[in-house]
Amino acid sequence: MEYPWDLYLMAAMYVFAGSMHFIKPKAYLRIMPRYLPKPKFLVHLSGLMEVFLGIGVCIPLLKNSSIYGIIAMLVVFLLVHFYMLSGEKESAGVPKWILVLRIPLQFGLMYWAYWYLQY
Repeated sequence: MEYPWDLYLMAAMYVFAGSMHFIKPKAYLRIMPRYLPKPKFLVHLSGLMEVFLGIGVCIPLLKNSSIYGIIAMLVVFLLVHFYMLSGEKESAGVPKWILVLRIPLQFGLMYWAYWYLQY
């Protein structure tokens, strides 16, 4: 089955983002909430999930479950976004206005993924 080009763009975005968890793990470790256990494991797990889910949306049998997985993952990632808003150290030097804009962006990404359930 052929999907719209932007579904492949979304898939590539998640594969790239997930790969970055392994290429630049320190960047992700800096923003991992301190209250979560085993931060290095969680960085690698989230990266692996992003890669697998990004690939999964391109496979007809896995597309819908991968889309629901992406939405669930983005909901969980909200923990990181709100954590980064909790203080100067937690923000990792990212300006507060960017951190605030990331929250609605997460919901936009959820909607983008959800939209492909119709295909």
